[in-house]
Amino acid sequence: MPGKRWVHYSATRRSLPIKPPVKTNAGPPPTVKGVVKLSVIVPFYNVQQYASDTLKSLRANAREDFEFILVDDCSRDETPDILARAERELPGAVVVRHEKNGGLATARNTGIDTARGEYLTFLDGDDWLAPGYFARLVAAIEELGCDFVRTDHVQCTGRARAVHRVPHGRRGVVMNPRDAILPADRSTSVDYAYAWAGAYHRRLVDRGLLHFTDGLRTAEDRPWIWKLHREAESFAAVSLMGVYYRRGVASSLTQIGDVRQLDFIRAFDQIVAETAGDQDADKLLPKAVRTYCAIISHHLGSVERFEPPVARKLKSMSAVALRRMPQDVLDDALDSMDIERASRLRRLRRRPAPAGVAA
Repeated sequence: MPGKRWVHYSATRRSLPIKPPVKTNAGPPPTVKGVVKLSVIVPFYNVQQYASDTLKSLRANAREDFEFILVDDCSRDETPDILARAERELPGAVVVRHEKNGGLATARNTGIDTARGEYLTFLDGDDWLAPGYFARLVAAIEELGCDFVRTDHVQCTGRARAVHRVPHGRRGVVMNPRDAILPADRSTSVDYAYAWAGAYHRRLVDRGLLHFTDGLRTAEDRPWIWKLHREAESFAAVSLMGVYYRRGVASSLTQIGDVRQLDFIRAFDQIVAETAGDQDADKLLPKAVRTYCAIISHHLGSVERFEPPVARKLKSMSAVALRRMPQDVLDDALDSMDIERASRLRRLRRRPAPAGVAA
């Protein structure tokens, strides 16, 4: 009974018989047997409290030509047992197990390398979907014929719900992704960095544009979205909503003030370095530098949530990062910011860097 695969990423690959895919109202069956239209990449790490809801929502999106690549990033709670049940019950499931925790970027890369679909998308292991959302997502990108589409989402904090939209005014219109990076002083598509808010054609994988920077433990979406907007050929924002993004999860790295949070510096160093080598560097660098400054200021403004040694390291590494930036571009960026943030960053810029501190 075909339709499901098991994969051990760091071990062997084997196939087991399972029930055939169950037809749903999500959309039509594939025209060619065995062709995968959409690969959905879902990393899981210690999310036993939420994984069942995530998997239930995937089942409500199942289609004969969809596959769900479930990456267990070496969870130490009951998540592996929940995924074991999904292997039996979720049509199109592909289970991938890491023998060592690698972080979200590495887990997504494993999923990309495993995926067979014409299109790819992502979901996090503690979020969930509206029924039939993926069928509508595939229909949208197929109709437009572009490299990638970006979608809206619903942010969920406890019982509160808030709609967050792609910061791009034109909807359903295919555009050059580079045209959606600017202006520097406003929120644009590169600031809406959620990988799961969209779908991506396989040609982006073939061109080396869809993989994440391996090992980044936070801000992994930031260099990734910048690379897509600089180097992909076409994109569109669509008025489609169906991802429910859970905020305030205690195990989420955004809620933990440890040293892994400081990877945002490595992420934005990469953005600045790659943008500096772009043919339009003079136009795009102000946006990259200004965003970097805004993120540094944000972390400094909530420095009390960090462990004391990490807070000290944050200040030292941020001071060094400011001095690494193109100084003329940095001057303009600080001049364009509000007094509170600009003053905070100027003080940090003048801070002596301890010997040996590097990002």
